[in-house]
Amino acid sequence: MRIHAETRVEKPGQGQDMTGQVTAVSRSGAHTMRKPIQEVIQLVAGMGVDGDAHQGETVKHRSRVARDPTQPNLRQVHLIHAELHDELREQGFAIAPGEMGENITTRGLDLLGLPAGARLRLGETATIEVTGLRNPCAQLDGIQPGLMAATLDRDAEGRLVRKAGVMAVVLTGGEVRPGDAISVELPPEPHRALEPV
Repeated sequence: MRIHAETRVEKPGQGQDMTGQVTAVSRSGAHTMRKPIQEVIQLVAGMGVDGDAHQGETVKHRSRVARDPTQPNLRQVHLIHAELHDELREQGFAIAPGEMGENITTRGLDLLGLPAGARLRLGETATIEVTGLRNPCAQLDGIQPGLMAATLDRDAEGRLVRKAGVMAVVLTGGEVRPGDAISVELPPEPHRALEPV
């Protein structure tokens, strides 16, 4: 099922906003937490963000490379919703796009509510597939003490909620820039909830 930016999908008992827009794009050629803002980034199919330290077919996250460098790279692109930045600023954290390591900052799309395998169309040609959640790490506290805890929560049943964005792989390359619309294609049901990758 193809869902365009103007469409909302309502599931029984919950509403999920399927609209979205890119508000910022970032990349860093070094393994740094902060990624400098760019005017445009180029996504490369099967690889990730051109010029980014996490670009590649196999895992690039340093702790994962140490365990098994042959693992597939399910973390080619990191997306964070700007609504999280808003929430963190209300709690006293001075957070701007790119500072938490994301490549793409979005607004108006419930990233955390997407199922595994959801496909996002960004700009004119780029398509990515959501692989899972970003697991907040202690490096966030290097930006500002307490930031890691602020990106974690508990739901009504006491389950841990990770709010630090989602990870994806690139299916179709293309340029992505601020202002680009995002459309969503959901995978066939039954949907699988996102897990950390």
